[in-house]
Amino acid sequence: MSRTILAVLAIVLVGSNLRADVDYESDIKPLFQEKCGACHGVLKQEGGLRLDAGSLICGDESPNGLLDFDQPADSELIRRVATSDPDERMPPEGEGTPLSAQQIEMLTQWIQLGAPSPPDEEIIESPSEHWAYQTPTRPELANDIPEPWSSNPIDVLMFDQWRQSQLAPVPPADPSMALRRLHLDVTGLSPTREDQAEFAADPSTGAWRQRIDRLLDDPAYGEKWGRHWMDVWRYSDWDGYKDDLRGSQRHIWHWRDWIIESLNADKGYDTMIHEMLAGDEIAPEDRDVLRATGFLARNFHKSNRDIWLDATVEHTAKAFLGMTIACARCHDHKYDPISQREYYAFRAIFQPHKIRTDRLPGQPDTAKLGLPRAYDADLKAPTYLYVQGNEKNPDKEHPLDPSVPEIVQAPFAIEPVSLSYEASRPFLRNYIEAEDIASAEKQLTSAQKALRESDDKQNAITLQQVTVAEANLQFIRQRWAATKAKIIGVEASDSETSEERTSAKDLAVQAANSERSLLFQRSLLEVLKQRKAVAKAKESKETDEAKKKAAIDAATKKLAEVEKKLVDASVELVANDAKFTPVGKSYPSTSSGRRTALAHWITDPENPLTARVAVNHIWTRYFGQPLVPSVDDFGLRASQPVHHKLLDWLAVELIDNDWSMKHIHRLILQSRTYQLASSATVESEGTFAKNAEMDPDNLFFWRANVRRLEAELVRDNLLAIAGTLDKSMGGPDIDFKQGETTPRRSVYFRHAYEKQMPMLVVFDAANPTDCYRRSESIVPQQALALANSPLAIDQSRTTAASLSAEASDDPSFVTEAYAAILGREPSDSERSACESFLTHQATLLADSEKLSPSPGAAKTTVPPATDANLRARENLVHVLFNHNDFVTVR
Repeated sequence: MSRTILAVLAIVLVGSNLRADVDYESDIKPLFQEKCGACHGVLKQEGGLRLDAGSLICGDESPNGLLDFDQPADSELIRRVATSDPDERMPPEGEGTPLSAQQIEMLTQWIQLGAPSPPDEEIIESPSEHWAYQTPTRPELANDIPEPWSSNPIDVLMFDQWRQSQLAPVPPADPSMALRRLHLDVTGLSPTREDQAEFAADPSTGAWRQRIDRLLDDPAYGEKWGRHWMDVWRYSDWDGYKDDLRGSQRHIWHWRDWIIESLNADKGYDTMIHEMLAGDEIAPEDRDVLRATGFLARNFHKSNRDIWLDATVEHTAKAFLGMTIACARCHDHKYDPISQREYYAFRAIFQPHKIRTDRLPGQPDTAKLGLPRAYDADLKAPTYLYVQGNEKNPDKEHPLDPSVPEIVQAPFAIEPVSLSYEASRPFLRNYIEAEDIASAEKQLTSAQKALRESDDKQNAITLQQVTVAEANLQFIRQRWAATKAKIIGVEASDSETSEERTSAKDLAVQAANSERSLLFQRSLLEVLKQRKAVAKAKESKETDEAKKKAAIDAATKKLAEVEKKLVDASVELVANDAKFTPVGKSYPSTSSGRRTALAHWITDPENPLTARVAVNHIWTRYFGQPLVPSVDDFGLRASQPVHHKLLDWLAVELIDNDWSMKHIHRLILQSRTYQLASSATVESEGTFAKNAEMDPDNLFFWRANVRRLEAELVRDNLLAIAGTLDKSMGGPDIDFKQGETTPRRSVYFRHAYEKQMPMLVVFDAANPTDCYRRSESIVPQQALALANSPLAIDQSRTTAASLSAEASDDPSFVTEAYAAILGREPSDSERSACESFLTHQATLLADSEKLSPSPGAAKTTVPPATDANLRARENLVHVLFNHNDFVTVR
């Protein structure tokens, strides 16, 4: 056969394969959105041409001459995207990258097929008509749904869609699989053997509902779902080089604890948004609420304020609204109705805010403990549009007022917020004064004790240390008295007498004099210490004269420096002003109210986005697949979802039930849709096969999706199954390097850029920068991690010992191990293989002389069993922890 014929045959074969693969919804429409949407969509129609729907591309209503069905390769559309002429090529230079050869071939194949597209494809005349910008309304439920699908609104809506799509509902999951799925989805922890036995004894609908309520009331629910929302809200502990803080904030774990506690208390989702965006304005004196503003503190960026604010704008919009507003930083949004001016007006809402760390009871050093929180630092800070997004080119002639994108029609009204003394002057909290005075008193007591216990009661340094401690206590007391009097005087009404104001001034003078006296006494103490150091250097027995002279010279030089400071301090003693070091920093007494207005705008029932975005995230975590695929982008590129009625019903249900997320959880978990099987049995394989043929991607949720266990849950369940999990809640972030040795839940370990547990990273833990939806991978490193991790080995040994106490023989041990680790009974073939493995391993391990240590073995803390049978069981448990079903939710 000639090469020419072979080449032609190859082209025909490839072409036929491509034609079979080309799909408008998955291949063609996204391509036009990416390459053509900016200039030929609903926002803009260059040359009067729209290419955002199949019928518009074909020119069904208004012929455009783009497609040639007789000679697809000669179509004007193909010519314009394939030409090398920069004046002709589409997209134009600077507006996007040229189409690849494969993309051009795909378009050609599509035209050759007749350019098919859905006949009912939505074409909107204005961005405001887009489905996501319509206020959700509760759709009517069909009243002819058969039992048992008619008792839950989710099932009613799903069954109605299955019926219309000629899909049949598959049977529910095996009870043991359903129970494991439920426990892992709600609390992140596998059901115990007691849980399994209890459920097996009563698998009724009533027992299922009671189990749901019990799990939602379990504190572990907040830890599991807290990690989900921490993904969406970009939780990150502080990052930086060594001790240099560069991003986020130290002690941001206060926000993490607030998230977990709020979820457990079923705090309304709207309230959570209010507190995260404006807790400092809503409850300025409530430290529990102030923790929530860690959402803003997390965006801190040391080197560049613009990076900080840009991140705040971008991720506030994505997390709560599903809006990609950041695309308008440099120019008007190409795909959504958001102008560049609207971007900077939205940024103006956040312009005044900064981050501070408030002192907490028991620790005056905020580097060791403190509460990072937001506050408005400068209400007059202007916001300028950056021309072409260049921060070096601000348009200072047109400062922008704070506002929100017009496309979302909901009330937005700003009212400044007056703050109390305690909010604007946090040092006035009673515990701070009490702790400062108590600390000074403790220093004095310590100095006096040292003097009493000294052999030389006339030692000048020891005596001076007492004098300094006395002066320090006097200054602390007088400074506090003067500070409080000064603040009262500044804020006093006209009715205050002049004597009271004079008294405040006198107190300030006393405090200033007291501080100058303290500085003098401290300087004198330093002089006495340095004189002793000089004498010690001179009396040194150092035999090297050069070294001795150098030491004397250094001590003498230091003495001269401290003596000069003493002279300066003595000169200051004659002053009589009222200037003293304040007890703490004062902050503005008024907050802009901008962020409160934003929070109310976001959670207004008329806002069409917020509730939809929230329930979409919840649905995704339960079903492994969102209702709206682009979870952080509900803009014009997001087609109306297949299940838009279900999405809207859930959104309205969330709002109507005081934004209770636990209410939505219950509805989902009680539905039969949630309880469907993920794989076929002999009885159901016909239904599975028929449904799979019509809906291979399970877009209609006719079965449960098989999902990977989240990274944190892989680690947590190693500990939980072994019975070693420390269920203590909250507290400072734990060094991620302790992940193999500290048995706390994974949510409490440090999570930041370059500060993550290797095991979690291998199992696709959240990227702290951006993780609205986690990716799932299956890579060899995951198997290696479970095989070689000291944690996995230790927990395998502990689990084996625990299970052996309940199972005397190998068959019962295999049953117990499968139930504890995989949540199910072993199949006959699995049981046979496991029992053979135990026998073989026990025989092999019984003869220690034939064994040799494994090189490079993990450094474990639990030694292997000395009994061959128990050690064989340890190895079997380790194998089951490496089983695919352990890291899978079915």
